[in-house]
Amino acid sequence: MLLPQIKGPNDLKSLSVDELVSLSGEIRQFLIETISRTGGHLASNLGVVELTIALHYAYNSPKDKMIFDVGHQAYVHKILTGRMDKFDTLKKYKGLSGFVKRNESEHDVWEAGHSSTSLSAAMGMAYARDLKGEDNKVIAIIGDGALTGGMAFEALNHIGHEQKKLMVILNDNEMSIAPNVGAMHNYLSKIRSDRHYLKAKDEVELVLRKIPAIGGTLAKSAGRLKDSLKYMMVPGVLFEELGFTYLGPVDGHDMPKLIETFRQADNVNGPVFVHVLTTKGKGYKPAEADSFKWHGISPYKIESGQVLKSVGNPMYTDVFGETLIELAREDERIVAVTPAMPGGSGLIPFSKEFPERMVDVGIAEQHAATMCAALAMEGLKPVFAVYSTFMQRAYDQIVHDICRHNANVIFAIDRAGFVGSDGETHQGVYDVAFLRHIPNIVVMMPKDENELRHMMKTALDYNEGPIAYRYPRLNGLGVPLDQELKSIPIGSWETLRQGEHYAIISAGPMIPIAEEAAELLKREGMQVSVINARFFKPLDHEMLISLHAKDTKMIVLEEASAAGSLGSSILEFYSEAALYDTKIHIMGIPDEFIEHGSVKEQREEVGLTVQAVSEELRKLKLTFAYDLPKTSTPS
Repeated sequence: MLLPQIKGPNDLKSLSVDELVSLSGEIRQFLIETISRTGGHLASNLGVVELTIALHYAYNSPKDKMIFDVGHQAYVHKILTGRMDKFDTLKKYKGLSGFVKRNESEHDVWEAGHSSTSLSAAMGMAYARDLKGEDNKVIAIIGDGALTGGMAFEALNHIGHEQKKLMVILNDNEMSIAPNVGAMHNYLSKIRSDRHYLKAKDEVELVLRKIPAIGGTLAKSAGRLKDSLKYMMVPGVLFEELGFTYLGPVDGHDMPKLIETFRQADNVNGPVFVHVLTTKGKGYKPAEADSFKWHGISPYKIESGQVLKSVGNPMYTDVFGETLIELAREDERIVAVTPAMPGGSGLIPFSKEFPERMVDVGIAEQHAATMCAALAMEGLKPVFAVYSTFMQRAYDQIVHDICRHNANVIFAIDRAGFVGSDGETHQGVYDVAFLRHIPNIVVMMPKDENELRHMMKTALDYNEGPIAYRYPRLNGLGVPLDQELKSIPIGSWETLRQGEHYAIISAGPMIPIAEEAAELLKREGMQVSVINARFFKPLDHEMLISLHAKDTKMIVLEEASAAGSLGSSILEFYSEAALYDTKIHIMGIPDEFIEHGSVKEQREEVGLTVQAVSEELRKLKLTFAYDLPKTSTPS
């Protein structure tokens, strides 16, 4: 066994190429066995085993900077850099992150949970290296899915212009999470499949190597001959035109070829683009057969590939997908738009029933948002299905192209609130704060899956501008689903539990916590109202004025950034209304990033629990006890 001997990248240097190949098999088996227990990103990591080993064999981390785009493809990198013994804690609270993490290891030089950032980071590190007079290598590893992101093209353009010495490795497995779409995908497919080009290129290289060396002039001519061959055989040499030296395609599972290619790349004084072909899920048949399903997987049985999922109520995402189909059958204006997340957003059934009304733009949130604005202006009903964390990437387009135009775009914001094991890069806790201050938009959140269905109907019936409904990465509560869908009056809240003197104002998955806290305090003699603040914008002004008139002591409970969210908007309302004596306490997520763990653990970390809410209400009672109406005692 070679794997137990690998404590760091330097331990690879003494191994033969044949031993590196054997090590690849051991690492694959380790990943398959470990992730069967922990869950995690399996298919993408099985595909980059040889590539990652070859990189650490050829280069010297952390001096040489290896930048993994997104970072979910870096499990092998973590194994080779001394973290194998921590893999049983993968994605667990206070355990190993599922992404590259700078505070985990000196070898993690860049971290990201969103795609298409690696090339910009590589350019920055190469620029800094040259300014400091250092000589380290800079290598960015990006997938063909991430290459569809506009930020990647911006970086390619700049790198090609500046001609800094760095290497871009395209890990081309024809997938991001879902199958790739777009012109870049089609272009790469032509390069992959042009066997005439590959055969001719190899033959010409063989002939050139046999010619006796007669000086630099012949070498330059040989280079030009190879360039001419590319132009003849490949339709459009995009990367060379951008200023890169293109090497490939290279078999990403051929260890000797990978190492040889990296040595060739080192001889180029400028940016090099290495096109590596890999198989997502390599070495585990279930993952190879369905790499979409096995991109991010729950614990499973190794022998059968059966996923060990607990039985529960349908997830909010599933309810969204099914309800959208119902609505689309009745309204031909509905068009679903997603940025490379048709499966994660629950839209696969929709795409099968309405293929012509399903648009997957690839990893391009900005484009998706502006496209939705134009669809709305042409009289359609675009539903932009997007994770909260990924919607951040389209902020400018939401302001400039959607809200400023008052375009009737519907936002279906998935993964709102804590997301558990994906951690700080994916937490959906900022969208309320960055949406509610934009003019024209309506923002709402349901207390359960049935109310989500009615909110979807509300959004469809709404014709006055952009409107958003947000829902968590959770199973629903199991409530009955109404067959007849009705619009909810815009800006209306509802009282779920009537109390006296105290109220919890909340929404979404915090409602059950509020109700449980109210029930607990009832046993102590406190009658606490629970209000479903289902509209974050506009607020229910009438109810807020009524609460103040009754001198109600309030807690605003929200699984979102406390800064700028629902509680802030309520305070702003009371300030504008000059109701300065309002007694109110905000319980939200503090001004810090919350790392990976279970949703329960994340809530406990920030104090969004039944016990914490109950304690805050007790403090309110003590603080404002002198304000409460006195109860006369019998003589």
